Amino acid sequence: MTSVLYDAPGPRAKRRNVFFSAIFVILLALLMWWIWRTLDDKGQLKWSLWEPYTTSDAWTTYLLPGLGKTLKAAALSMIIALPLGAFFGISRLSDHRWVRVPAGVVVEFFRSIPVLLLMLFANEFYSRYANVSSDNRPLYGVVTGLVLYNASVLAEIVRAGILALPKGQTEAAYAVGLRKGQTMTSILLPQAVTAMLPAIVSQLVVIVKDTALGGVMIGYTELLNTRSTFAANYANVIQSFVGVALIYIVVNFLLTSFASWLERRLRRSKRSTGAVLGAADVEELNAAEVGGTYGTGSGGTI
Repeated sequence: MTSVLYDAPGPRAKRRNVFFSAIFVILLALLMWWIWRTLDDKGQLKWSLWEPYTTSDAWTTYLLPGLGKTLKAAALSMIIALPLGAFFGISRLSDHRWVRVPAGVVVEFFRSIPVLLLMLFANEFYSRYANVSSDNRPLYGVVTGLVLYNASVLAEIVRAGILALPKGQTEAAYAVGLRKGQTMTSILLPQAVTAMLPAIVSQLVVIVKDTALGGVMIGYTELLNTRSTFAANYANVIQSFVGVALIYIVVNFLLTSFASWLERRLRRSKRSTGAVLGAADVEELNAAEVGGTYGTGSGGTI
C-alpha cells in the first residue's frame, strides 16, 4: 500500500525499522540505567531530599506563589498581546500603504529582537523614566517584553491564518455587497480562528516558559526564581529542578489539552448538518416564499 507522501515499506524495510527501533530502546534503557546509578551513587535518590514535596510548607511558601506569579505574568501578556497581534496582523493586510508598511515595520522589528533584551530594556525604561515602584517593576518589565515580542509573532499567525482561507470566501462576501471591514470581521476572522488556535496555544506555552527569563535577569519571583530559594532551604538542587520541570509539564499539558478540546468544539459547532432537501421540500419552501411575498394579510389568497 502506497501513499502520496511515502511508499509503504517492504519486508526488508520493516525488518530494518524493527531492528533500529530495538537498538534505540536498548540505548535509551542503558542511558536511564546509567543516570539512575549515578544519582544513586551520589546519594541524590535519598528520600530525605524528595520529602519536602510532601509537606505543605514547601508548596505554600515557595512553589505555589512562584507558580501563581508565572501564570499571572503569562495571562497578562497573552491578554494584551492577542488583540495587539490581531490588530497588526490585519493591518498588514490593509490596502492602504500608509497602514500596511508601518505595521510591517513594527512586527519585523520586535520579532527580530530577543525577548530577553526586550525585558531588560523595558525594566530599565521603567526604572529611569516611569513612576513604577521597585516591587512592581520586574512584573512590568516581564509583561512588556513578552507583549512586544509575542504580539509580533501573533500578528504573523493571524495574517497567515487569514491568507490560508480560500479566496472565494472574500469574493463571495464582496458579491453580496459587504465592505472589506465587514468581510474581515464577519467572514474571515471567525473561520480563521479555528485554524489559528493550535498556533496561538503553542505561543501561550512559549509565554509561560519565557517568564523564567524575567526571573533570571531582572529578579521577577516566578516559579524558576523561587526554585533557587526552595533548593537553598532544603539542600536539594537536582530535586528542585526535577519538581519545577514536572510542574511546567503539567501546566503546559493542561493548556494544550484545553486547546484541543476547544478546537474540536469549534469545529463541531461550524459543521453543517448535511441534510439534503428533496423535491417536495423545495416546492414547499418556494410556495411558502411566494405566499409570504404576495399573499394578502387576511385571506392569504393570491
